[in-house]
Formats: sequence, C-alpha cells, structure tokens
Amino acid sequence: MTSELVRPRPILAEKRPPNPMLGVAVVEELVDAIVGGRLQPGEVLPAEGALSEQFGVSRTVIRESVKRVEEKGLITIARGRGTAVRPMADWDTLDRIVLTSLIKHDETLGILDELSTVRAQLESVMAAEAARLRTREQLAELDLAMSRMWETVEDEAAFRAADVAFHHTVMSLSANRLARSIAQTLMERALESMRYHGVDRADAFALTLREHEAVRAAIAGQDPELARDAMSAHVLEAWRRRRLPDHAGSPEA
Repeated sequence: MTSELVRPRPILAEKRPPNPMLGVAVVEELVDAIVGGRLQPGEVLPAEGALSEQFGVSRTVIRESVKRVEEKGLITIARGRGTAVRPMADWDTLDRIVLTSLIKHDETLGILDELSTVRAQLESVMAAEAARLRTREQLAELDLAMSRMWETVEDEAAFRAADVAFHHTVMSLSANRLARSIAQTLMERALESMRYHGVDRADAFALTLREHEAVRAAIAGQDPELARDAMSAHVLEAWRRRRLPDHAGSPEA
C-alpha cells in the first residue's frame, strides 16, 4: 500500500509574486512568520524545494535568506535534522527586521512598554552624562533644538521632528556612542508604528515642552541627577499619555 506524500504546511497565504529584492523579501517573510507565530519554536522549516516553490524564488535565494535569518538568532540550521525555529530568548531583538516585526505583532503593546522602559533608562543615563560633560557651545546646540520645538508647536509634523532632534542632541552631548546607537535604533523602529504614536491628549505638546525644558534646565545647570530624573520621567510619561487604553501588557515570552 503506497502512502501519500505529506505536503509541507505553507508559510505564505499565497505564492509570492516575483520581487526585485528577492532575498530581502524572503528574509522579511520568514522573520514575520516566526515572530507572528505561524512557525513555532522547535518547529522545522519546510525543505529548500518547498520554500522555493512557496516564495517563487530559486533555491540559492532561499539558502542565502535562511542563513540571514539564522544570523538573527531565529533559527538553527542542523545538517541532517533540518532548520528549526529557536525560542524568542535567542533572537537578536535589536535587529531592524526582527524588532520591526515584534512591534508589528505586539497586540498587547507589551513590546512597546518594554521598549519605552529601556529607552528611558538609556536616555536618562545620556542626559546625566550630557549635564556633566556639556560645554557652552554644546548648550547652545541644545538651546537651538529647544527653540525649534517652540517655533513649531502649531505644526504637528514639524514639532514631532523637532522633538526627535532634541533627543538626538542630548544623546550627542553625552558622547556615549553605544547607548546612543541602541536608543536611536529603538526610537526609529518605534516611530514606524502607528500604535506607538497612540492618541495625543489636547495638552500633549504643552506637556512635552514643559518636560523638555526641565531636561534642558538640568543640563544647563550641570546637574546630572536632575537631568537623569527629568529625562526618565519625560520618556515614560510621554508614552503613558499616548498609550492606547484598551491594551494590557503582554506576558513574558
């Protein structure tokens, strides 16, 4: 009696049409399938041939794409045992594609809660260092960034850009390159999500200006402790004000 061949479960809802950036597209789809839960930890990916058919690309593209996903910590390629999905604890969550997908699938806003907490810790350290190290010329740069916020308060898009520029200026003044790189990565990925922007209350910009002025004053006064507390309070409070009210924190993965 001949048994039927079992076809691998498709990763995509439908066959992917040709794409000029095939490798990038395949990597993003594989990451999304894992982060979104369509492929669970311990589950083995379909063979190269099956993936090639599903994605509509060559086996070479599949092979290179799978290697890129392995580099991000999402899978393990074991000769003779297939390619298995790894638990979230092993993922490179600061990777651009991984973090973007985590935020995309963050239905409870738990990832954005964690992101805001880490960002507050990093930026508060940098604000303290900026207060300790800043020169008169650097303070002038911060004053210029603060002035730009006041000038654009009636223009939402320009105000938000000035807000980000203020934070980047504080980071630059700190001279902490590693903390700056991580914080900017977190900020950039978060700003791509509409849920991170949330809903602003009527006095949101006024409160933001007040909190930024507190950070600026502490740095101007060369008070590291006050600068640290002011920045931490601002980042956490700004997120709390915007956060959509119908979402609860996610359980630990």
